[in-house]
Amino acid sequence: MLLQAQSVTASYGDAQALFGIDLALEAGEVVALIGANGAGKSTFLKTLTGMLPPSAGEIRLDGERIDRVEAADIVARGIAMVPEGRRLFPSLSVEENLHMGALSRRSGAWNLERVYSLFPILKEKRHQPSTSLSGGQQQMVAIGRALMSNPRVLLCDEISLGLAPVIIREIYAALPSLQQDGMTLLIVEQDVQLAMQVSSRVVCLQEGRVSLVGKSGELTREQISQAYFGL
Repeated sequence: MLLQAQSVTASYGDAQALFGIDLALEAGEVVALIGANGAGKSTFLKTLTGMLPPSAGEIRLDGERIDRVEAADIVARGIAMVPEGRRLFPSLSVEENLHMGALSRRSGAWNLERVYSLFPILKEKRHQPSTSLSGGQQQMVAIGRALMSNPRVLLCDEISLGLAPVIIREIYAALPSLQQDGMTLLIVEQDVQLAMQVSSRVVCLQEGRVSLVGKSGELTREQISQAYFGL
């Protein structure tokens, strides 16, 4: 396994958010992480990236523990996240935002020209302030910024949130090209149908616990509903 979380527990102060999460990702696969609001999806991504150190359990990348490693070092080792809400630097241009993703100086195939090839509109608008772009274009900047770090594992947190369906299709249509180099994707997605379409496996969280794991093409609507809502 490329990335493995074992019995991961995490809390915000006295409020426990994750209860013994187990999840493993193989190189090159796409896994969708689903669950209702407050299920712990974003919290789990934060533990993987070092933004929220787990209070118990282990996280390993290529067999080496990273659960006590600083967030910047985790990026340097090959894990990058596209955060919910995009979190662009408003004072920087599109291209300057993209350059921020390359600060880890990881070697790899992703550079400005390849990002512009993936999202041509960004090259056209590269000198504009990032916040002057549409929501969908800002999401492309956020994805491109993460790709500039040349990650082995890309974590995508609600990249379709608040976007028009046509823009969502455009963004998700670009994701398969990321696997050409063996990149692994963990995608948090509220749209369950879309999550199952773009992934090989689905993991459902309910109140901070794993409630379902299965292949996307084999899970039934009833199984997902029960895991999602606990009904």
